[in-house]
Amino acid sequence: MTGFIGEYEATLDAKGRFLLPSGIKKQLPESGSEPFVLNRGFEKCLSLYTSKSWKPLFSDLSNLNDFDPKVRQFKRYFLNGATQVELDNAGRLLLPKNLMDYAGLEKDIVLVSAIDKIEIWDKIKYQQFFETFSPEAFSDLAKEVMAGDKIIKS
Repeated sequence: MTGFIGEYEATLDAKGRFLLPSGIKKQLPESGSEPFVLNRGFEKCLSLYTSKSWKPLFSDLSNLNDFDPKVRQFKRYFLNGATQVELDNAGRLLLPKNLMDYAGLEKDIVLVSAIDKIEIWDKIKYQQFFETFSPEAFSDLAKEVMAGDKIIKS
């Protein structure tokens, strides 16, 4: 597997747990029992990494120069709240309260593929994100991000 694809809805229970959708489970590595790393996303969402995708990112962070104040600031913010989580016997993930509060998660959530991770959004905030972003704006962004030599070709 090279990454995740798809968009899935789920519901948080009173304890902050949700059933990992079968569409995501099918995309997990064969072992499937490895823990995940849950972290704050860049927007008001959470990022769920498999251990396999978290390790190289963590290694890259470890190699940054701690003598640079911006590096220290970035590490503190990025790693703030990073938590190892595992599926329980029922196939649910428990979201820590501090991370739920950060992302404003209450009941209905959307799990969205982001290639090497899954973003977890409040359903209403996720819908609002797309309502404020027109197809024309997306076209302009695609041109800016994907045009020319910005794409690494293998």
